[in-house]
Amino acid sequence: MRVMIAEDSALLREGLVRLLADEGHEVTAAVGNADALLAAVAADPPDIVVVDVRMPPSHTDEGLRAALRIRERHSGTAVLVLSQYVEGRYATELLSGSSEGVGYLLKDRVMQVEEFLDALERVGSGGTAFDPEVVRRLLARGARTDPLHRLTPRERDVLALMAQGCTNAAIARRLYVSLSAVEKHTNAIFDKLGLTGTTGYSRRVLAVLRHLSAPAEG
Repeated sequence: MRVMIAEDSALLREGLVRLLADEGHEVTAAVGNADALLAAVAADPPDIVVVDVRMPPSHTDEGLRAALRIRERHSGTAVLVLSQYVEGRYATELLSGSSEGVGYLLKDRVMQVEEFLDALERVGSGGTAFDPEVVRRLLARGARTDPLHRLTPRERDVLALMAQGCTNAAIARRLYVSLSAVEKHTNAIFDKLGLTGTTGYSRRVLAVLRHLSAPAEG
């Protein structure tokens, strides 16, 4: 794949460049701030962008806002956020958009290189890759105003794995339950979130996560 990297840490940025090159990917740009990323994407859109959340000048949410702009302006470019932080507001906006080609991983929780590469290839191919901790925090953030608070703990477990892009069979293996049990929980989730009448992959990820964009009360 053709990849662009936006990471303000020069050491990590160069490490990612070498890793991806060794795996046969073409790194078309590696930059240290969001403005440079947006300019590079506009000039030559890649297959996927790997972007940090906090970058110069303010080190708050520049990277995530850049990711949103890329998703809006370059629909064919996938986005994989790789960060130490979960930035709630813009994260929910990112996950509430198209469910194709988007991911959000936490640096400290990527334990193996293969795990990162698998997520990169999955997102670059139009799939999703969400760290369970990202999903957990966003679920907690929206629980007070969202129908998600109606879900049982087991349904929340299933939803978290769904949001990572897992199939029903994969969820069954991860939770050590039967496939029929997963199907039952999945249908219950759709019923409680008012999604029974919809079809397609968006029902599993996009339509579920868009509820998280509702602001919390108080």
